[in-house]
Amino acid sequence: MKIKSYVCGQWVEGQDSGAELFHAVSGELIGSVTSKGIDFKAVADYGRSKGGPALRALTFHDRANRLKALAQHLMSKKDEFYRISALTGATRVDSWIDIEGGAGTLFTYSSLVRRELPNETFVVEGNSERLSARGTFVGRHILVPKEGVAVHINAFNFPCWGMLEKIAPSLAAGVPVIVKPASATCYLTEAMVREIIASGQFPEGAIQLVCGSTGDLLDHLMEQDVVTFTGSAATGQKLRSHPNILARSIPFTMEADSLNCSILGAGVEPGSAEFDLFIKEVANEMSVKAGQKCTAIRRAIVPRQRADAVAEALKARLAKVVLGDPAVEGVRMGPLVNRDQVDDVWAKLEQLKGAAEVIYGGQRQFAVTGASADTGAFFPSTLLYCDQPLQTEIPHSVEAFGPVSTLMAYDDIEQAIAIAKMGRGSLAGSLVTADNLEARKVILGTAAYHGRLLVLNTDCAKESTGHGSPLPTLVHGGPGRAGGGEELGGLRAVKHYMQRTAIQGSPTTLTAITNEFHPGSEQIKTQVHPFRRYFDELQIGETLITHRRTVTEADIVNFGCLSGDHFYAHFDELAAKDSLFGKRVAHGYFVISAAAGLFVEPSPGPVLANYGMENLRFVSPVGIGDTIQARLTCKQKIRKDKRPDEQRATGVVVWDVEVTNQHNEPVALYSILTLVERKDDEAAA
Repeated sequence: MKIKSYVCGQWVEGQDSGAELFHAVSGELIGSVTSKGIDFKAVADYGRSKGGPALRALTFHDRANRLKALAQHLMSKKDEFYRISALTGATRVDSWIDIEGGAGTLFTYSSLVRRELPNETFVVEGNSERLSARGTFVGRHILVPKEGVAVHINAFNFPCWGMLEKIAPSLAAGVPVIVKPASATCYLTEAMVREIIASGQFPEGAIQLVCGSTGDLLDHLMEQDVVTFTGSAATGQKLRSHPNILARSIPFTMEADSLNCSILGAGVEPGSAEFDLFIKEVANEMSVKAGQKCTAIRRAIVPRQRADAVAEALKARLAKVVLGDPAVEGVRMGPLVNRDQVDDVWAKLEQLKGAAEVIYGGQRQFAVTGASADTGAFFPSTLLYCDQPLQTEIPHSVEAFGPVSTLMAYDDIEQAIAIAKMGRGSLAGSLVTADNLEARKVILGTAAYHGRLLVLNTDCAKESTGHGSPLPTLVHGGPGRAGGGEELGGLRAVKHYMQRTAIQGSPTTLTAITNEFHPGSEQIKTQVHPFRRYFDELQIGETLITHRRTVTEADIVNFGCLSGDHFYAHFDELAAKDSLFGKRVAHGYFVISAAAGLFVEPSPGPVLANYGMENLRFVSPVGIGDTIQARLTCKQKIRKDKRPDEQRATGVVVWDVEVTNQHNEPVALYSILTLVERKDDEAAA
């Protein structure tokens, strides 16, 4: 079988025999892969000219809905992916992380985008900035999709998740992707991309796949393109310094291997729940994916007086991890991805032995269940011990990318922090402790060297996702050796594929550009109350100026009795005089309640519900005898997709509210959100 690429709208084979790919368990030939003959300039141009415009024509919500539908389609085909994943040596659990974890990332980004981004093709970010004395000149930031392609160069260990966690934010942002999987496991990526294309969820040109070498692809990238890389630090640095990448200032996000650590707290006793959690976590990180995880624990940092107990407990747990063919009952750890990787890990182990002693495994002769160590890519669980980790660089700079970890002894918590920093930047670190003061000290002492830190104890253990699990809503990446990049992290990843631009002009002009009301913009006044108008009929800037209301002592007393809020500034005349107000004042929440009474239209109509309140700020106090008035302005409209179980099509309207006193001074500023019925679903669509 020759693995194919999907470029320029068709599946193609390379033009030579290519590199051979082997079954990780049996060593049998699976097929070959090559990209020779592909016109990489045409591939990049196709993504920009075909996929880009089609993606950018869709709103964020359109793209998010397609991500959800794609995830559902992939989950319906997961059995086939599991079958192919077994060829890589993955156990069922390993494959679950890769396949269903990847689909889960699509679901998460679909939800995030629909919840937090507008149903628009661009994002308005931050608040309006007043740039002049009279407010006729203002500024704002917007984000628009980059008009290039995102090239994703991925590692061999997660051929599904590694692709999906990158294409989800790219496609959500409106940027087409060129996926380049690692050759060793590209056959699984190819199988998934076939289903992605078959699903028809994204426009032609939005997704392309290159199996084999990237050839001269990087030579043809332009200023609007983006590159992400996951793999070894050496390869990443070579690609990042490519002359065209440097010359065109092309964004390059790198996620490299790192010497991640886990620290056992100084006060954790053998036999305690936290001690057992530490042993379990280290052993799991050594055995899941056979240790082939960029977040795996390579350095286990333990109190010197606990080193022997930790070593014995880890040996006992690792002895229960059966190595062999994942298809055989009872096997818990499979092989490495191929024989080349086996040779590399043995070579790295020899380097580690220059600074640490092997205390478990590490022998060329070892048992394999249901397969042969001579033909499969197996490697035994191996534990080393370094007694003086502060006096050597080797275990802090050499990574054996397999089921290998090194115990390191520390004398006090300051030493533990120093040892953790010697990794020169990591994707993930963890601390197992029940001492929250110790946790604070370690986290603040090591955060600058880590992309993510987990504090694990019995309070969170049952629901914790563990040391080595990146999550879509949290940053995945790290400083220094880890590459200095960021992936995931919720909407941060989406914005990575967008251009942030500052725009300046009059409030009215910026309102027209952004479809969001800016203070000082021209206001639209009609004879119809805004709450009587359907979503489709409302105009940005449509404004209601209410009648006035004078606040009385009875208002304050009645609101205090109703709410139970008898704060002295509202009720105690003498104490109020000595307060910063200098007099009795109305409750802030009375002011906004009274304002609602001024602007709400009470009869049934298109406004269905109050959806929330944002950015409330009380500017000036309101005293007895002060007169308030409200301005209600349609600030933003967010069209909602109609769900099958909903009877009415709706949208969310954001209203800018300003409450002023008799001197026309603002006393309260905020936004309210209402759920408003759409008049004509078909017309709105």
